Amino acid sequence: MSAVRSEDMISLRPMTAEDVDAVVELERASYAYPWTAGIFNDCLRMGYYAFLLETEEGIQGYYMASVAVHEGHLLNLCVDEKLRGRGLGRQLLRHAMALFRAEQAETVFLEVRPTNKAAIALYESEGFVEIGIRKDYYRSRGDREDALILARDLILA
Repeated sequence: MSAVRSEDMISLRPMTAEDVDAVVELERASYAYPWTAGIFNDCLRMGYYAFLLETEEGIQGYYMASVAVHEGHLLNLCVDEKLRGRGLGRQLLRHAMALFRAEQAETVFLEVRPTNKAAIALYESEGFVEIGIRKDYYRSRGDREDALILARDLILA
C-alpha cells in the first residue's frame, strides 16, 4: 500500500543506529545525492536530534536537527515520495519546531535547493523566509547548485 489513510497509525519516535539502513534506503529513493549511512551515524554519535515518522508499513519519513547557542538547524527532512502532499512533511517540521522551542532556540535555519518548490512552499507556509544564498552548496548533475538559506524567528512567533 502506498497511501496513508486517516485510520493508519502514524507515530514519531527517535531514530537509533539500528534504523540507519532503512533511513538510507528512503534517502536514496528520494534524492539524487543522498546522505550516506556514515553521515547519519556521525549525526547520531554527535547527539543531533533525529526522529522517524512511522506507519504500520515502516519508516515513512524522518528529520535530523541540531541546536547550539540558541540556534536550531534543520539538517535534513524527508518523506517517502509516494506519500508526499499528505501533510507528513508538515507534521515532521512542526515536531522539529516544537523541539527547537523546548531547547530554547531563538532562530531556526535550513538550506533548500531552489528547485525544490514543494519544500520551499512548506517552509514558507510555516513562517520561514529567505535570508541568503549559499553558492555551489549542493552537488548536482555535472556541476553544483546553490542553496537558499531560510530562517524563522522563534522569539516573535
